[in-house]
Amino acid sequence: MRMLALVVAVALAVGVVFAGETQAPAKAGEPAKAMGKTHEMTVEVVSFDAKAKTITIKDENGETKTAPVLGKAIQQLKNVKAGQKFTLTCQDNEKGEHQGVTAIKPATPPAG
Repeated sequence: MRMLALVVAVALAVGVVFAGETQAPAKAGEPAKAMGKTHEMTVEVVSFDAKAKTITIKDENGETKTAPVLGKAIQQLKNVKAGQKFTLTCQDNEKGEHQGVTAIKPATPPAG
């Protein structure tokens, strides 16, 4: 019985310690530290899955890739149709690895 009481007391103490450890939220307008820079790319949409929050695109080199759709870009999926060209803003991590699509807007046709 004493052993059970000791285990419960230790578990509660550990819970209290970890509950006190909170990260300060990022301030508005301050970029997330875990993410690096963004880049834009003009692509043709092959398909998208609103439930899975992914988009499959064909880039300028003809390569087909599937990427997660993040944040506000999820609402922009409703304007996407397969076969159309869009300009995507993509978020990279600090190593330059692609993390996902953060904005979707129609590609502007070339002038002329």
